[in-house]
Amino acid sequence: MSQSKREKERNWTVRKQDQHPHGKVKSYKELAGKETKE
Repeated sequence: MSQSKREKERNWTVRKQDQHPHGKVKSYKELAGKETKE
């Protein structure tokens, strides 16, 4: 279940990044790093 929520959040982040690739890059990078650490 946790994976589903994480995947959904990642999808949402990717979509947001696609809409604003000049402000969500940092957040997306941070999220990716956190995901990799987990």
